[in-house]
Amino acid sequence: MWKFITGKKSLAEIHKEIYYSYPEESNIGVYNGLKPALIIKDLENIQAVLLGDFQSFFSRGLNTNQNDLLADSVLFMEDYERWRIVRYKITPVFTMKKLKNMFYIMERCARDFIDFIENNQEAMDKPFNALYTYTTASLTASIFGIEANTKNTMDSPFIDMASKATAPSFSTNLKFTLASTVPKLFKFLKLKFFGDQESYFINVVKQVLKERRRHNDKRHDFIDTCIELQNEGVMQNLTTGYQLIPSDELMAAQAFFFFIAGADTSAHSMLFVLLELSGNPGILKRLHKEVDDVFEKCNEKVTIDDIEELKYMDMVMNEAFRKYPTIGTIQRRCTKTTTLPVGQVRIEKDVQVIIPIYAIHRDEKYYPNPDVFDPERFSPKNISNIPKYAYLPFGEGNRICIGKYNFLFAPKDA
Repeated sequence: MWKFITGKKSLAEIHKEIYYSYPEESNIGVYNGLKPALIIKDLENIQAVLLGDFQSFFSRGLNTNQNDLLADSVLFMEDYERWRIVRYKITPVFTMKKLKNMFYIMERCARDFIDFIENNQEAMDKPFNALYTYTTASLTASIFGIEANTKNTMDSPFIDMASKATAPSFSTNLKFTLASTVPKLFKFLKLKFFGDQESYFINVVKQVLKERRRHNDKRHDFIDTCIELQNEGVMQNLTTGYQLIPSDELMAAQAFFFFIAGADTSAHSMLFVLLELSGNPGILKRLHKEVDDVFEKCNEKVTIDDIEELKYMDMVMNEAFRKYPTIGTIQRRCTKTTTLPVGQVRIEKDVQVIIPIYAIHRDEKYYPNPDVFDPERFSPKNISNIPKYAYLPFGEGNRICIGKYNFLFAPKDA
């Protein structure tokens, strides 16, 4: 874990090394700091963890402090009933229907991004910074909407905040390690995953909620949904009777997670696509033609239906997500003793399980020549060759990335 804490290696790289050190094993026992853990290689066992036996592996295995409002209210939420009711209520925000209502926001941001690149030489010299500007601006607009007098959506006030919240550092890695391996110490020290960013973002969301209610202003954005949930009153599970008040703080936590989960990951994914295209001129030429054809067909007035016609772009992006998954590893904590189907492996309560996505995506058993960038893996003819649960860029099961569609459409629109 020391290499992870010091930033010398990511967890995904560490788990990949272990994964390939035991080629014949379906599961590998390790220690995650002081805690026993199991790296799961077998796809059937992975399915059991993420879906089939989900209630035994609901927990992310990261303990938080109750005073850490943002982390405790969504990111690492440990209370199953609380998580389930929030997930159920928030999910409609990310359906295709809602995305179509928000598309005008993404389209405006994409056009502003083009102007930003054309008038900013630094954007050409530092492509990641330019892409990060776009993703943070697009997410800001998707959450808070676009003011009528907004001249350029690229001027997001949250760029610095997002950078500080998502940038890897010794401090962040150490807190992550303590929360997952020595939770009692983490709580005793009253550590928080998010510091100044928490109060700043919560205050902004509360102020926007207040103003939006006062003017009854609807913009088909995330804040609209928050207000709708609050207007419905107490959130309740009719089966269990569990109740949860949709407070401003709870709504701010959902908005914050939507923001930080998408800003850095989307920018990196777009950068990896551009890097691969620069080294594969044949793929670039074919993709360029597809975009030109669709653009000409719609007379330069792009709709979300036009975006859906970019089938080769889907293949290119899917291959980028395989080679460079935004989630390199998934960690879960067993909440009740259970048994995995393959090998009849007994998992005791509180044992951590690790799903090494990055390693699986580079396994030649599932992907021949895994280091080669080949979008044809995801063609209609070939995609059925990829076993289920061997492709997990957004996770899978009940805790699959809730913003998957937004994550896919914003880069394509740009």
